[in-house]
Amino acid sequence: MSVLVLSNARLLQSEELVDVVVTDARVSAIVPAGTTIVEARRRIDLGGRIVAPGLWDEHLHFTQWTIQQSRLDLTATTSAADVLDKVRQGLGAFQGEFLSGYGFRDGTWPEPPTLAGLDAVTGAVPVVLISGDLHCAWMNTAAAGRLGAEPDEFGLVRESAWFEAGRALVQAAPPTLAQYRAAAQAAAARGVVGVVEFENEDNITDWPARAAQGVDSLRVEVAVWPQRMPKAIADGYRTGDVLDEQGLITMGRLKVVVDGSLNTRTALCWEPYPGLEHDLVHGCGVATVTPAHLRELLVQARDHGVQAAVHAIGDRANSEVIGVFGELGMPGTIEHAQLVDEADFARFAELDLVASIQPEHAMDDRDVADRHWAGRTGRAFAYGSLHRAGATLRLGSDAPVAPLDPWFAIAAATSRSRDGRDAWHPEQCLPLDVALASSMRGRLRPEVGDVADLVVLDADPFTVGPDELRRMPVAATLVGGRFTHDRLGAGADA
Repeated sequence: MSVLVLSNARLLQSEELVDVVVTDARVSAIVPAGTTIVEARRRIDLGGRIVAPGLWDEHLHFTQWTIQQSRLDLTATTSAADVLDKVRQGLGAFQGEFLSGYGFRDGTWPEPPTLAGLDAVTGAVPVVLISGDLHCAWMNTAAAGRLGAEPDEFGLVRESAWFEAGRALVQAAPPTLAQYRAAAQAAAARGVVGVVEFENEDNITDWPARAAQGVDSLRVEVAVWPQRMPKAIADGYRTGDVLDEQGLITMGRLKVVVDGSLNTRTALCWEPYPGLEHDLVHGCGVATVTPAHLRELLVQARDHGVQAAVHAIGDRANSEVIGVFGELGMPGTIEHAQLVDEADFARFAELDLVASIQPEHAMDDRDVADRHWAGRTGRAFAYGSLHRAGATLRLGSDAPVAPLDPWFAIAAATSRSRDGRDAWHPEQCLPLDVALASSMRGRLRPEVGDVADLVVLDADPFTVGPDELRRMPVAATLVGGRFTHDRLGAGADA
């Protein structure tokens, strides 16, 4: 039996000092400080530090996040000309099969990108530049030929066509195990104990293999996309099944993408985007999966014990997805829920639907929303409205769209501000306790019997401002009582 005592700890929203006892990977006792009598392998004096449930990132793309660290950084660009300048600089040090970049947001550019402009700068070097929302890429003719893609006159490949080409791009230069380990350890250093993986890959096979090879700092719930669903069903996988020997990897949900994104102007809305009023096909966005097809997919999942998570960003997409869940009488998760019709907020709670949201997106996209959803932004990224309507919220990053750091999401959700700007629709702020609990799977405090997935904080989130929240100092992170991050000097002996 292994016993660890975290002594002189504080729980969130409490000044009382307690001892948290961890026995064989579970919280076995929480008692007033100094009253534990159990023989402990290791007793660590936390000196009043906060102990809380470990944090989860409820939506990310781990491979894309890992690769993003080595791609050309386009996040600060504000025009096509800016991007081309970055590409010129990158070409000087180019090695490998593709020059790839990440992070441009063309929704507010003064002029659109062009295929001819990118070709003129890059020549025969295959170049793929990925948008900050992951829903399109600006690529040159050389890259399109290598990836079997067909860019339009802007050089853009969007939505499903880009998802296919993007997988081929990853396969040409996949991350190393060392890179995966480093990314997982960096997340643990921010208090993350688990993530929900929505990468469009064979996650059921890939993640247990990674965990066995030392990518073991996090719990990972793995999603399956529709094209892999028949095999998952045939193999007997159900949501919650443990997939690896360490118990770190579990089967998650069916992931279905029914529309696009705001920046790419493909999120499916009831009203057209500015300048696209006469486009009767794509003026209001793109439906990548029809309600009828979605219904078929959800029935298949439900009948085989697999829960569902559906990407819906535009208000029409959200209305239609909510409608399908309601018709089937099944619970589920709606990923993003960025623009919601006023009549639909209450339906989340009524139908037991979780709103899986990424608050940092509101900070990244506020200017794009003001431009392309003008007159509707009071119900865009409307986390306050969802909370007041009784919806269950879960917070994530959608990394690499936003950094894999839950404190960014918590700060954005509670302040609706970043970089010194005024709060954007402050009526949509979440209370801090709600944002924290939504990052801790619903609870602010560990309880006896819990698996010991814990975070130790050097500061109290309730006593700091938004900027300090983003920099929240994390002293230690434990997964199943095992230290995955340790600035206390205790992990080796615990």
